[in-house]
Amino acid sequence: MKLTIDDQSVSWYKHELNLNNGDYIRFYVRYGGHGTVLSGFSLGVSKDEPEDIGISATSNGITFFVEERDLWYFDGHHLDVKYNEKYLEPEFLYVKA
Repeated sequence: MKLTIDDQSVSWYKHELNLNNGDYIRFYVRYGGHGTVLSGFSLGVSKDEPEDIGISATSNGITFFVEERDLWYFDGHHLDVKYNEKYLEPEFLYVKA
C-alpha cells in the first residue's frame, strides 16, 4: 500500500487545521459515512500523534499517516489524496494495487 498527497491538499490541511511543521495528520477508519472501499465504513481525519504507523507520507513539514490497525480497510488499495478543484477540498482516491 502507498499513501500519496498532493501539494494543494497539504496546503489545505495546514490552513484548515492550523498545522505547524512537525505536526501529524491521521487518516483513520470510522463506522458510517460514505466510503468507497468497504460499505459501511469511511475515512476520518484528525490531528493526532502516531502510536504504530502502518504507512505514512511527509510533505511540507506535515506527516500524514494510517495506523497499522487501520490498514485492513484499504483492501489492497493505495490511498491518493488529491485536491478537488470543484469542491475546493481534498478527496480520497483509492487505487487498486
